[in-house]
Amino acid sequence: MRIPVVSIIGRPNVGKSSLFNRLLKKKLAVVDEKPGVTRDRNYAICDWNGVEFYLIDTGGIVPDSSNLMEKLITDQTDFAINESELVIFVVDTQVGVDNIDLKIARRLNKAKKKSLLVANKTDDEQGELEIYNFLKLGLGDPLPISATRGRGIGELLDKITEILPRENKEQETPEDTIRVALVGRPNVGKSSFINKLTGQSRLIVTPIAGTTRDAVDTPFEFDGQKYTLIDTAGLRRKYKVYENIEFYTNLRTDRAIESCDVAIILVDASEGLTVQDQRILEKVFSVRRAAVLAVNKWDLMEKDSFTADKYTKQINDELSKYAFLPVIYISSLTGKRVTKVMSLVKKVYEETNKRIATSDLNNFLQKVVNKTHPPAKKGKYIKLFYVTQSEVAPPTFIFFSNFPQLIDKAYISYLQNQLRSSFGFEGVPIRLKFKKK
Repeated sequence: MRIPVVSIIGRPNVGKSSLFNRLLKKKLAVVDEKPGVTRDRNYAICDWNGVEFYLIDTGGIVPDSSNLMEKLITDQTDFAINESELVIFVVDTQVGVDNIDLKIARRLNKAKKKSLLVANKTDDEQGELEIYNFLKLGLGDPLPISATRGRGIGELLDKITEILPRENKEQETPEDTIRVALVGRPNVGKSSFINKLTGQSRLIVTPIAGTTRDAVDTPFEFDGQKYTLIDTAGLRRKYKVYENIEFYTNLRTDRAIESCDVAIILVDASEGLTVQDQRILEKVFSVRRAAVLAVNKWDLMEKDSFTADKYTKQINDELSKYAFLPVIYISSLTGKRVTKVMSLVKKVYEETNKRIATSDLNNFLQKVVNKTHPPAKKGKYIKLFYVTQSEVAPPTFIFFSNFPQLIDKAYISYLQNQLRSSFGFEGVPIRLKFKKK
């Protein structure tokens, strides 16, 4: 199940960013008494009693404003409301009900979203007497808090986690199913890829609506293997505020990646590898997910028999630290090699779940150490005694040494490269840990 989203909204200067920072116990949002400081949305994962959710901080809503920046902030907040499982509507106890509060309440009621009305700047019991004026907003009883003093924050977090959807054990993905996230920038051909893939006559397709609006999880079977495709292609054109596209692409991509076994990273052959493509790739490996790089729209490229090799070399030059990433050239339009992507996904999935016998690992260790011994450091002679694999997905190896803290990064890279050379792990991030014997 994907991590739910909670958005904090309200008019300017009611303390949304202070509440965002308080809930996260970090100062991620800029706080200032001047209204309008928060223009874009911040988002981060919040954890309360083992329940995780994305928390979004939005700019202040000024409905019907003719000011361009205020209109953009309002549009961005509409995006946040649209994306969220729960909306926290913040009002100011010291100011009371404002006309803007009434307009925001009407927006929320119209959107039919689950919401919590939070009366901020309720610094003492006297202030609690003022909160009942907010009942006229029609959003239920307001919850009194003080973001700056931390008053009522525990109760608010309890309410949030109580309202958020719980994971349904009956709907969990079966163990024999590979969860695949299709990620990439807008307009790289994700929807065409899905349509071509699931439109094949040999595929068994059962579309099931996902937990996030504008996304669909699609279970299907291919060559005897069950998959669930986590689709991030559903960025609707209902809202045409282009400043929001990258934010929500990133948010949906994050959620899809964190819930997948293997990510298919789709890039546009005609545009090459962009900065945003590289950010998505870095996100995949930062959470240690296996991946396949699919270069789409290959049918539009002028090419000869050497074009793919040249393109692959260019990718490897730009992504030298990800040289283990498999690359495949496809056309979602014509269907060329689209099904081969799934065969590659299955292979990479098997690699990320591969376990190496301890005896084979220690034979490997003896060979690589004899070839290149770890350099001495601070006058200490470093020994590597043995190695074992502790986990899969990602494959994790523990090396036991007399001075584990002195092993330098260059030698760790050497061990990683030698592990790949000996045992494969194509498309898979591997993790090395060093412990004292």
